[in-house]
Formats: sequence, structure tokens, C-alpha cells
Amino acid sequence: MIKLLKSARKFITGKEEGATLAEYGLLLALIAVVCIAAITLLGTTISSMFVSVSGSI
Repeated sequence: MIKLLKSARKFITGKEEGATLAEYGLLLALIAVVCIAAITLLGTTISSMFVSVSGSI
């Protein structure tokens, strides 16, 4: 009986619990943008560091 009332309340109010696929997609897109920005900003610095290390070996 209690489960039925909870289900009816969710149906009437339209409340959803948990993350939807769209929210996961937005989170994944944000992570991708941060990774691309970090690689773009640090790419030349890291590349020159590897060239310097390989030159000293």
C-alpha cells in the first residue's frame, strides 16, 4: 500500500530520482572540454621537456 502511494505521488508530481542520460552526457562533455584545454595549454611545455630529457640522454 505504501509503495503504491509513493508511486502515485511520483507520477502526479513528476519528480524523478537519479541522474538522467542527458546529465551524464553533459558531465562527459565538460570533462572532455577540460581535458582538451589542459592538453592544449600544457602540450608545448611537456613536449619541450621531453625533447630536453631525450637530448641529455
